[in-house]
Amino acid sequence: MGRIEAKLQEMGIELPTPPAPVASYVPFVSSGGIVYVSGQVSVDASGGIKGKLGADIEVEEGQAAARLCGLNLLAQIKAACDGDLDRVRRVVKLGGFVNVTPDFAPIPQVINGCSDLMVAVFGDAGKHARSAVGVANLPLDFAVEVDGIFEIS
Repeated sequence: MGRIEAKLQEMGIELPTPPAPVASYVPFVSSGGIVYVSGQVSVDASGGIKGKLGADIEVEEGQAAARLCGLNLLAQIKAACDGDLDRVRRVVKLGGFVNVTPDFAPIPQVINGCSDLMVAVFGDAGKHARSAVGVANLPLDFAVEVDGIFEIS
């Protein structure tokens, strides 16, 4: 078991099976030591977290939704690294999208659910550049979607 797998186990995290794309795209693309992971929504085996922040979802549940996106990102990057998360050298950038009402402002706090997970898992290598954007709708009414760029060996 690698260092990152041991860290996940210590944190009580079992990664999900990487979600399959729901449209005409691939889950990740590797190019020159960089892996671009397609947007991962707040889905899990129970169906995930759907709805709109500022209407039927509060910040804390939004953070949990962003964390689910992070778990799905980790599952995809693990697949991109042939099962070896120790190959991840750095989380370069996350792009977070939050399904919001027009007056919902704490969008960055929601995306912290994913950002905090990356730092907890990868330490300093998990610190990343980031975007956090509120949007009118997300696919299949999911609450949060996050894509990622990772440097790997």
